[in-house]
Amino acid sequence: MDAIARVETFPLRIPFRPANGSSTAPRPPVDSLLVKITTGDGVAGWGEAFGFEAAPMTRWSVEELIAPLCLGRDAARIGPLMREIQQKLQVFGRGGTVMHALSAVDTALWDIAGRAAGVPLHRLLGGGAPDLPCYASLDPLGAEPLVRAGVRAALDAGFRAVKLHERAPSVVRAARSEAGDTTTLMLDVNCAWTLAQARQAAADMAGVGLRWLEEPVWPPENFAGLAALRAGCGIPIAAGENAATLLDFGRLMDAGAVDVLQPSPAKMGGVTELRQVFPVAAVRNVAVLPHTFYHGPGLLAAIHVTAALGTADAMIEWRYSDLEALPYGEAVVPAAGRIAVPNGPGLGADPDPGVLGRYLSD
Repeated sequence: MDAIARVETFPLRIPFRPANGSSTAPRPPVDSLLVKITTGDGVAGWGEAFGFEAAPMTRWSVEELIAPLCLGRDAARIGPLMREIQQKLQVFGRGGTVMHALSAVDTALWDIAGRAAGVPLHRLLGGGAPDLPCYASLDPLGAEPLVRAGVRAALDAGFRAVKLHERAPSVVRAARSEAGDTTTLMLDVNCAWTLAQARQAAADMAGVGLRWLEEPVWPPENFAGLAALRAGCGIPIAAGENAATLLDFGRLMDAGAVDVLQPSPAKMGGVTELRQVFPVAAVRNVAVLPHTFYHGPGLLAAIHVTAALGTADAMIEWRYSDLEALPYGEAVVPAAGRIAVPNGPGLGADPDPGVLGRYLSD
């Protein structure tokens, strides 16, 4: 395989569709950052960095810190290159913006590896299922009527598992009432509570039947607090979105803090790190269900790696919201609560040029 010749960034800003007849204030658009790497012989691959409001800083990290270390290097030697860059940039922290940026570069190189070999990424990793179940991950909606409507829309679209981003126990109970007893229901509170508050909230939601309670404790690295909550609250605990690198995930599991591990390929080092988490978790009997609250190459990376290495209870997180467009257009969408594992080379799809052209933010 040829050397890395070009590293390009594509910051996207995609708004939500206007709510017909709603008095709800407009929501700000969603920022994301895609990265394209091209080799000297013209093979191109795509990656994604977790962006949102930090997308400009992540873009700077790609262009000013990481790209100069990549240009001219062998695109096939992903592991050694990623280790070298991590070592050189470790003074900027082992998580956060720089690691998010490196995640995109790593995923793009794996996309190139699959394209050069002429096989999908999951084949490079050993094969896998043709499709995977999805759960609908709702945006934070707040008011009970909006949450009920969101749950109903997801069920009508064919999903049989729904994740909420809410904090009020009354709203969670209303969602369960709308969903019925046969729907799998999860709750993510994004590190909202102290340990005492989390214990009280779990008690208030007893009987709701949550599949898991996600990131209930602040700060996210309070693994001992998560373990203490898990030991007594009666609800399975999920976490890992804010962890980075294999060592962080090992510490999280060794603390006895989680039932469900949630590495985010757009945050934690890309495919190189993600593929190592699955076997490490398997020997500890911890389920791995990647965090993918985004729709670009990071989502496809999670689909491929999960298809190859995931267990029978694996699911893919699908951000179920009313965004005006998606990076892959209609090429990557679930049907009846399942998503196909792409069979094209590498990640198996290219971002829609029309979407890139219309929503490029600079």
